[in-house]
Amino acid sequence: MQILQLKETVAFMRYRKVAVIFSIILMAASILSLATNKLNFGLDFTGGTLIEIGFDESADLTKVRAIMDSNGFDDAVVQLYGSSRDVVIRLATREDVKAEMLGNQVLDILQAGTGQTIDMRRIEFVGASVGDELAEQGGLAMLTALICILVYVAFRFEWRFALGSVIALFHDVLLTLGLFSILQLQFDLTVLAAILAVIGYSLNDTIVVSDRIRENFRKVRVGTPEDVINISLTQTLSRTIITSITTLLVLAALFFKGGELIHGFATALLLGVFVGTYSSVYVASSVALALGISKEDLIPEVIEKEGADQEEMRP
Repeated sequence: MQILQLKETVAFMRYRKVAVIFSIILMAASILSLATNKLNFGLDFTGGTLIEIGFDESADLTKVRAIMDSNGFDDAVVQLYGSSRDVVIRLATREDVKAEMLGNQVLDILQAGTGQTIDMRRIEFVGASVGDELAEQGGLAMLTALICILVYVAFRFEWRFALGSVIALFHDVLLTLGLFSILQLQFDLTVLAAILAVIGYSLNDTIVVSDRIRENFRKVRVGTPEDVINISLTQTLSRTIITSITTLLVLAALFFKGGELIHGFATALLLGVFVGTYSSVYVASSVALALGISKEDLIPEVIEKEGADQEEMRP
């Protein structure tokens, strides 16, 4: 039964060296882009002016964005606030232009472009110091998540799996950031939330694979650690495919129909699901295999018990 199982197994680990080289190239490209192009931070991080206005009828956000873009405010972020008549517009900082003057200018442009009566509700200025604090707190949140994951997986499974899981998560986050840096997509708080969601998604997939590997090390008596990992990955393949496809269908709907405000969120998650699935198979498992994972590492208590039983049976 076990020999038949080995024959029917997909040899994932046969291609681990090619996968590792591929991942290293992508990570190097991401680091290079982050060092040279950096990230295109949105207003949440750079600071700017927030303007809340009220229309006398339902606001057409597409038309409002077109009016703002045609009048030199192509960086404007427009979204509904509360109802279909309340709109919030966020603008990047303009040198030598006060927030009140900027608000009046936007109000005049929109009234002329839409023909509606528009009321100014409030104007707020978000300074760059707040943006720096958000960037710092966001980075600390990701670092804390990685440390907690390392501790949990090391306690739950084995330190080789823990190190492989953290390297896989770092791989996923770095590639996602690299994509935003290379394409110069706007990086705001919604994208940061998507990256944290990617960490959770990738970790869940890695935990499922690690649990199956540990279980098969106890069950499969024939085969090398590489064979056991291949068996485990094959057994979880259908679950991985179904989970990834259903998740991608939802994200594709958000990407194409969700609107401009969550476009970055959907983009980050789309890439994150792809690389998260890939890293669970080839990064986390390859690292554990390269570190010499074996049956004795995962079930030492069983080995010790068997040895003790043999000692007792001797005359």
